[in-house]
Amino acid sequence: MNTQQQYDEKPKKHSGKACCFFKAMKESDPHHKTSILFSFFHAMPHVDDPLHVLAMSALWSLAMSHPDDPTLPSLPPFFPSMASLIHKGLNDPNWLYKHQNIYIPYYAAHVIGSYTISTARSAELAVESGVIPPLVELLRGRLSWVEQRVAVRALGHLASYDATFEAIALYQEEIVALAMGIASTCLESVYIEFMVIKKRNKENSSSLKYQRELLSRGLGDEAMEDRKAEEWASQLQCWSIHLLSCFASRRRSSIRRICGDDGRFLKDLCNMWGGLANEKSPAGVGLLRILCRSRHGRKSVSQHKEVLLSLCNLCRSSDDWQYMGIDCLLLLLHDENTRRDVVEVAGSCLADLVELQELGKRRDVGGEIAHALLLDFKNGAYRDDDVIRRALEMVWDVKVERRKREDKMSREAIENKRRIVSSKRRIGNGRFLCGDIEGAIEAYTEALELCPLKLRKERLVLYSNRAQCHLLLREPDNAISDSTRALSLSRPANSHGKSLWRRSQAYDAKGLAKESLLDCLMFLNGSLISSKEKKNRRVPYYAVNMITKQMNAVGFFTDAAATQYLTKKNRAKSESIWGQF
Repeated sequence: MNTQQQYDEKPKKHSGKACCFFKAMKESDPHHKTSILFSFFHAMPHVDDPLHVLAMSALWSLAMSHPDDPTLPSLPPFFPSMASLIHKGLNDPNWLYKHQNIYIPYYAAHVIGSYTISTARSAELAVESGVIPPLVELLRGRLSWVEQRVAVRALGHLASYDATFEAIALYQEEIVALAMGIASTCLESVYIEFMVIKKRNKENSSSLKYQRELLSRGLGDEAMEDRKAEEWASQLQCWSIHLLSCFASRRRSSIRRICGDDGRFLKDLCNMWGGLANEKSPAGVGLLRILCRSRHGRKSVSQHKEVLLSLCNLCRSSDDWQYMGIDCLLLLLHDENTRRDVVEVAGSCLADLVELQELGKRRDVGGEIAHALLLDFKNGAYRDDDVIRRALEMVWDVKVERRKREDKMSREAIENKRRIVSSKRRIGNGRFLCGDIEGAIEAYTEALELCPLKLRKERLVLYSNRAQCHLLLREPDNAISDSTRALSLSRPANSHGKSLWRRSQAYDAKGLAKESLLDCLMFLNGSLISSKEKKNRRVPYYAVNMITKQMNAVGFFTDAAATQYLTKKNRAKSESIWGQF
């Protein structure tokens, strides 16, 4: 009997029992093992067995640990069985709430996503088996946000292959709209549907019980449930953005939908980051970079100052995705239709980065930035804007004029300059200690103007010292600018501890909690390494206090909680007003 004949046969109910699956997994004969598994998956959707949840849990573990193993995905009934189990959960509530079957659709979608994460052939088999319609049903929220999470993950993997993208694209309009909605609202939705209800102690809520069981599988306490809810909500957002990225990189028509007419979703993207739970996900900036590779995307991004400022903050931060923010602005600068709008908003920010050398595997990043900024400089395009003109003149001076002059300087001349600069710095330090902060800034500025570009370490210290002065004068923007220039001169980039701490304080003063947190974490990491080398390992208490403060400010549900509070406050105020009539 060939494989297709065996698959077309009416399944024998006893072969769909969970015990058959576990028996097959212990089988040493590969042919016999394949035969048993074939029959099991063929019959499983038609059999009611309370132990199926154990088989699905074991299958999920296999898929997570060995996603490239083709043994199970290559069986003809495997993916159809997963699709049927999802359909069964969607259409048969009596079955879903029986035994522990609520886990089965969740596991089925998770298994599909795991086996298609890196194997194109498995993805093709999954699509041919009809997994897309039930996954889209889960994406619509037919069950809960927990199943949405694994559905969007699976659809994102299927959409990442050229061979299977077209099958996903048949649902383009709906999937793009759903993914945008999920990415924008999932944190608030999870907070309201899970955290708020749980705080109200509505233990009899079937929805709450359902979510708690899926989150903890009956194990763990409330603290563990809260951690899971935060992590999974963050993953739901990041995976929704990944799905949108697949469409944006393959279908120009979806870019218009993502950008929208009002740019609301672009602004939402600026606040979406992988965070500490999803450090490998570029989240919002990853999608923004894809959008900036298209003409329509660049036009939309350049029209929204809030988005450009967010990219500026990312470029001047120690975020792992700093280079993506730089890439976005470079793409906008190289487009003559968007260059002017971007220079007017981001020119001063980018000017702080023109001496940035290595950034990861990238070389001469500052040179790329300087070249892009100076494209229209000789044409006098920005002569009417004093701030931008001065910033570009500084870039021209550092990258062109001073370099030409200093290339002709002798070693003796450079040493003389070093001595003068050192004297000016001591004067600045003395004024600083005496409380003459403005005088210290003046001395440090004179030293920077005299200091040759080759004296990198001296310039780094001068910028960092001047940043401290600006902090004391409550000028956070200037402190960020000077700290960034110092960190661009550090080797490796973003490694100078004092500058990181000063920029963290400046970002804190501006209410930019995420940027402050990342700089403080980098500073703390450097402090721990330094103290370990000195065999005197200490954690600065002020850094711990800053991290605690910013972690509370950038928590996954912080904005959702604030929105919920304001909504309740406005509702109470409205009721109070109406009560007077």
